[in-house]
Amino acid sequence: MPEKQSNPQSENQNRIPERHEVPDEYKWDLSKLYPSNQEWEQGLKDLEQRIEGVQQFQGTLDRSVAQFKQCLDYLNETEMLEERLGYYAHLRTTEDVGSSAHQERFARYMQVATRLSAATSFFTPEIQSIPEQTMQQYLASPELEDYKIMLGKLLRFKDHVLSRKEEKLLALQAEARQAPEKAFSALTNVDFDFGHIDTPEGSKPLSQSTFSSFMINPSRQVRQSAYERLYQVYGSHVHSLAALYDGSVQDDIYRSRVRGYDSARQMALFPDKVPESVYDNLISVVHENLPSLHRYYELRRKALGLDKLAHYDVYVPIVGEVKTNNPYEQAVDTVTEALHPLGEEYQNTLKQGLLGGWVDRYENRGKRSGAFSAGSYVGDPYILLNYQPSVLRDVFTLAHEGGHSMHSYYSACNNPFAHYNYTIFEAEVASTFNEQLLAEHLLAHADKPKMQAYITNKLVDDFVATIFRQTMFAEFEHNAHHMVETGRPLTVDSLRAAYRELLRRYFGPRVELPEAADIECLRIPHFYRAYYVYKYATGLSAAVTLATRVQTGGPQERRDYLAFLKSGGSRYPLESLQLAGVDMSSPEPIRSAMDNFSRRLHQLEQLILS
Repeated sequence: MPEKQSNPQSENQNRIPERHEVPDEYKWDLSKLYPSNQEWEQGLKDLEQRIEGVQQFQGTLDRSVAQFKQCLDYLNETEMLEERLGYYAHLRTTEDVGSSAHQERFARYMQVATRLSAATSFFTPEIQSIPEQTMQQYLASPELEDYKIMLGKLLRFKDHVLSRKEEKLLALQAEARQAPEKAFSALTNVDFDFGHIDTPEGSKPLSQSTFSSFMINPSRQVRQSAYERLYQVYGSHVHSLAALYDGSVQDDIYRSRVRGYDSARQMALFPDKVPESVYDNLISVVHENLPSLHRYYELRRKALGLDKLAHYDVYVPIVGEVKTNNPYEQAVDTVTEALHPLGEEYQNTLKQGLLGGWVDRYENRGKRSGAFSAGSYVGDPYILLNYQPSVLRDVFTLAHEGGHSMHSYYSACNNPFAHYNYTIFEAEVASTFNEQLLAEHLLAHADKPKMQAYITNKLVDDFVATIFRQTMFAEFEHNAHHMVETGRPLTVDSLRAAYRELLRRYFGPRVELPEAADIECLRIPHFYRAYYVYKYATGLSAAVTLATRVQTGGPQERRDYLAFLKSGGSRYPLESLQLAGVDMSSPEPIRSAMDNFSRRLHQLEQLILS
């Protein structure tokens, strides 16, 4: 009799298993994309052949509806094939990042995808040049029903699209524009040497990636040493870092002015049709609720038994990890039970996916760390995990990634390919929504105060990290861009002064801010992709509001939320969220989330201080 394969994470092991040692039932099933590498190879050849056929459509888009539709159909089928190839190649690389075969496959895909992008570059400028009357006739044609939304979104950019020659010049600058971000990454991730930090367990290397682990170390001396060492290294390169960030900001402003936008922020928010007032509402409401954040830091100080809370004390857990044992199958049951407000169809679909081929469950040697959901139009909405039964946070990760995957599932099932892809603005809503329902479920079944405190503390910390901190980041990068737009240069001193003012405002008068604290503004990678971080804060705010609405509502509230998931990319983000029952153009969802934070904080105070 063959030996029964066991769960690789169910027993204490002295080594991480190789990929081939993990049973197939614990791996994702990519056969819906391609049953084999050989069939993927044939798909890549098919894509190369289709690239050769693209040029036949250049210069023909204004001839007739039939000709226009023929082009759209051809590009649609080509892009669907490209997505399918890309997802397969990418997912294979994450199974074993050291595999030369996987890396080589993905590199060949990228080469072909780049050629496709070049071949189709005529499409957008040619669309914009079609006479208005002709385009309106096209849009009124039933034959183009599956493309109307995509075309409408594309045509919104008409006032900001330049001539074909000018667009080509801008396109040729694409690689040069990446120079500040690339130099920042190389400098901070490769060239910087942070040395080692002495800990009770021995000397350990300090790096960008290990810094966060030092910040949650129980030893205050370890936290302080790591903090001071990191900022000492950054402090010796502040002028170079400030120059790199200034270059990134200058490029944002240059492109916004060339394209006729009023500001870099307007340019960044335009594709999602998000009014700038949404950004301002977020900052304004968070400012109103900073006293609650200061109360949280005071609770931290008391819980840690410190006379003064310092900047390097704000991440260490104040409720220790609870001992749990949640085998994967049991975690799936827990998550699906928690999501009962969404109805049986949602629960059953998710459970079948989590147990039936969507998920690559456990760690193996060479596998990418962390977790993600990767939903494509043809394949399943796949999930990569490194699940550990003893870590309760991994159950939350399962719920989080399951939310993303169900969003992708409903989007693909209810929209044509051209309209199915939703935006990042919407993406974090579906995932954090699920975490909110799971937390409520676990709290309702928690029989020990420490478990209640742990879950409540997680919710509070998520608020702080996702809403307060990201809003502070959003405020800083807007201030930096506004300084340049109004003629004030970005220097080491001006950047540090602007950031220190925000640190004082957000952390309050009782948190000690070392002299180097404001150098933090020069080490945040997200700042090189401007006006992005605010979406984390709006996403969680919407999720908290919608979770409460669905939990306290009935069938209609559930249908509203599912309509949001099904809308995919068929609407702009604010419009799709309105389907769910939340108006993000108003400050009210942010206020509702802040009220929720205040209630959670009060519960945590009672659990910890009583």
